[in-house]
Amino acid sequence: MRDPTQLPDNLSRLFSDHFDRTLDEAVVVRSPGRMNLLGEHTDYNGGFVLPIAIDRSTWVVAAPAEGQVRVWSEARGELDVFTPGQIHRDEGRLWANYVRAVAWALEEQFGPVPGADVLITGDLPLGSGVSSSASLEVGAALAFLGVAQREMPLRDVALMCQRAENQFVGVQCGIMDQFAVALCEAGHALLLDCLSLETQNVALAGDAPVFFVCDTAKERTLAASAYNQRRAECESAARHFGHESLRHVTPEQLEAGKGELPEHVYRRCRHVLSENARVHEAIAVMGCGAWERFGELLQASHASLRDDYEVSCDELNIMCELAMEHDGCLGARMVGAGFGGCAMAAVRREAVSGFAETVGAAYQPRTGLQPRLFAVQAAGGAAILPH
Repeated sequence: MRDPTQLPDNLSRLFSDHFDRTLDEAVVVRSPGRMNLLGEHTDYNGGFVLPIAIDRSTWVVAAPAEGQVRVWSEARGELDVFTPGQIHRDEGRLWANYVRAVAWALEEQFGPVPGADVLITGDLPLGSGVSSSASLEVGAALAFLGVAQREMPLRDVALMCQRAENQFVGVQCGIMDQFAVALCEAGHALLLDCLSLETQNVALAGDAPVFFVCDTAKERTLAASAYNQRRAECESAARHFGHESLRHVTPEQLEAGKGELPEHVYRRCRHVLSENARVHEAIAVMGCGAWERFGELLQASHASLRDDYEVSCDELNIMCELAMEHDGCLGARMVGAGFGGCAMAAVRREAVSGFAETVGAAYQPRTGLQPRLFAVQAAGGAAILPH
């Protein structure tokens, strides 16, 4: 595993090229992406999720400056400029709003952020289901705090970034992404109770597999409307059983009340309850290195998302099928909202060679889409790094 905390070779040159300044003047932050191993569509039902931070990251370099905040995005090739104390949305550039949102949230707590020159770069692919937005938010927050010489517990940073995305950007995300980016430890997954927000780091014991992000290149055109529909169905079922969320409904209660629910609503609930159970079993099997069983849990999760929750699609199903045909793949499942986007696969280390190339080559002629597959491993959370 490469060291994800090692500063990129071009970091100093990029900062100098765009701002004519040196790293000696700056705060340097590494902020990882994340992958959710298990626990899909459970977060808004008060359930459990099990993400890892990954060894691909957003790098944020920030140095104090007079007056304005200048932000250069290397990936976008764009400069954004805003004035502390007068922060508004930029309707033309979504990426800029994530940085502005964090500054806005910090100002609510501490007053105007200091002026700064900020470089954003990294090797975290955009739009690949690894939460580049939360990575940017947490990285920007730590950078602004570093420039202001203020400290904030990482848990509070994550909560502040979620609020910034909800209230300023206007995306009603849950807390999983920010918590994973901020709180994960290297070689561990993060068990998050989405109701109490309690967390536990879970070691990936034994000969842990290599995880692959498998981007189908299928746009998630139906995801937003389906998400709202599934959420409403789950909330109505919880109310039927006298609870605020499905977290408090037991499998026995669900089976006893099966005939009182529409068939499709019953299946939605069955997915949520069974997925919570899979998360808890995964904690046990990962802790003792029983990775064959972990792979079976991944496959069961995909089947449940496909058949009970009905948020998969042909492209995701094909990607998972092709992954499982590769010798050494323990399991694969769709991740995220569904109807496109990404799948993930767990592959034995000795079978990693050729996985991305073989699966990608088989996927393209069946779908007409060019996929993107890359390996990730469990890395540590966001931090200001010495340099």
